[in-house]
Amino acid sequence: MHQLANFIKSKVAIEETDLQIILSKFKEQTLKKGKFVLKKGQVANQYFFIISGGFRFSYGEFDIRDTSWIVFQDQFFTEISSLILQKPTRFDIEAIEDTVLQYISRTDMELLYRQFPIWQEFGRKVLESLAIQMIGQIVSFQVLTAEERYLEYMKSPEVMQKVPIKNLASLLGITPNALSRIRKNIR
Repeated sequence: MHQLANFIKSKVAIEETDLQIILSKFKEQTLKKGKFVLKKGQVANQYFFIISGGFRFSYGEFDIRDTSWIVFQDQFFTEISSLILQKPTRFDIEAIEDTVLQYISRTDMELLYRQFPIWQEFGRKVLESLAIQMIGQIVSFQVLTAEERYLEYMKSPEVMQKVPIKNLASLLGITPNALSRIRKNIR
């Protein structure tokens, strides 16, 4: 819980006793590469914090799967549209490597929001951060070329080392062949 505690303290100034009560609501889970934390059609009921590893959000049918988002260590996430609206998700959230995470139920999160105003601030800051990331991703598709988007991802060694080329191409909105051409041009 040390990693999660540090993450929380990086977002808000919280009393140690309050932090310990909050941490007591989290559970830990280990998922092997290829396992799902949430599948299309399920309703999200948890928030997650990644201790190690990573996940990809994907959608589509059978072998034609598009990657829409990747999250790694020290990120707090959920499938927000499913969780808030309590509707089935359109995404599969799959471990892209062996992953350790801590999670809290929606019910416990709501209970903590009512009990600790500082936890409301934490939740707001995390959701604002997620919104900024998503807006940045949308804007990059509108103003950057595929090559420029690739160059942005190159700044993240984790993405370049852990995300298979096929999934990276999908995240960039291009085919694996187009990504190969971009990579060849950059060398």
